[in-house]
Amino acid sequence: MTGTVADPKLIFKKALDSLATGIVLIHNHPSGKKKPSEADNRLTKKIKEAGELLDISVFDHVIFTDEGYFSYSENGFL
Repeated sequence: MTGTVADPKLIFKKALDSLATGIVLIHNHPSGKKKPSEADNRLTKKIKEAGELLDISVFDHVIFTDEGYFSYSENGFL
């Protein structure tokens, strides 16, 4: 599998149902590459903007690999 679809409606449904004030996005890269793809960057921006409209903060987006992880927050991307 080389990709998947992340639907903001489904992501925020759980947050809204839980009355969350913030979320953390997490996914893996089986390829082992920690660097975010352009699709990762677009999704992060889209989710962050949607969260702002809903008053739900996106605290971080973490990409895990067998070699470690990449945190948007730690790297100043959020």
